[in-house]
Amino acid sequence: MRSRAGRLTDVPEPKFSIVVPLFNEQFAVAGTIADIRDYFDKRAESYEVLLVDNASTDATRAHAAPLVDGEKVRMLVNDSNRGKGYSVRRGMLEARGEIRLHCDADCAPSLTSLPKMLQLLEGNDLVIGSRLAPGAQLGQRQTLPRRFVGRGFQQVCRAILSEPTRDLFCGFKLWRGDAAEDIFERLSLDGWTYDAEAISMARAIGYSVTEAGIVWTDREGSRLQMARILIPVIAELVSARTNIRKESAANRLGPAAP
Repeated sequence: MRSRAGRLTDVPEPKFSIVVPLFNEQFAVAGTIADIRDYFDKRAESYEVLLVDNASTDATRAHAAPLVDGEKVRMLVNDSNRGKGYSVRRGMLEARGEIRLHCDADCAPSLTSLPKMLQLLEGNDLVIGSRLAPGAQLGQRQTLPRRFVGRGFQQVCRAILSEPTRDLFCGFKLWRGDAAEDIFERLSLDGWTYDAEAISMARAIGYSVTEAGIVWTDREGSRLQMARILIPVIAELVSARTNIRKESAANRLGPAAP
C-alpha cells in the first residue's frame, strides 16, 4: 500500500535512501543500480534506491526495468522533462530513509567515500561530497579548459549566494532525512543549479553543513555549455537568493500565533 503522498506504507522504513536522477542514461543505469545494491547488501543495512526518470527519450527505463522490484529499487517517472532539481526533489521527498544520499548515475566510484561521509554526518546535517576539498581522490579529470571555466563558474555562484562551499555541483551529497525533507520542501529551482540553492538554504536555516573530499571519476560528454547557460543561471541564483532570504526570515520568526 501507499500513503496519499505516494510512499510505501506496508514495509519498514529503510535506514538509507539513495536517490538517482536519470535522463538518457541507458548505458549507465543498470551498472549503477547493481553497484549500489552490491555496496549496501555488503553493509547488511536496510536501504531503498529511488530512480527518478526525467522523461528519458532513450532506453533508460527499459534497461533499468529488470532491476526494479518495487521495494528495494523503485522507479518514478516524470510526465515531462521537469529538470534535474525537480527530479531530485521528488525523490528526496518520496524517500523514507533516516539517511538520504542523492547521487548522479555515474556515482559508483564515489561509494567508497561513504564511510568517511557517514562519520561526518554524525555531527552534521549535510555532508557535501567534493572534488575540491582536502582528501579528494580524482581519477579521470575534466580537460584543463573545462576545469578553468568550471572553477570560475563556481566562484560566480558562490558569490551570488555568499556560500563558502568549494564544490557546489558535485553529484554526491549525504543528508539526514529530517533535514532533507525540511530543505527540499522549500526549494524553488527545478534545474541543475538546485544544488547551490539546497546547500545555501540549509546553511541559512541553521543546519550544519560540511564538505568532504571524495573519490571521483569524471565522465566524458558533459551536456552543459557554460557560455550558453551563464546568464539564465545567474538569474536563477538571484531568484534563489531571494527565496533563501525569505525562508530564513520565516524560520527565525517561527510559526504564526493562532
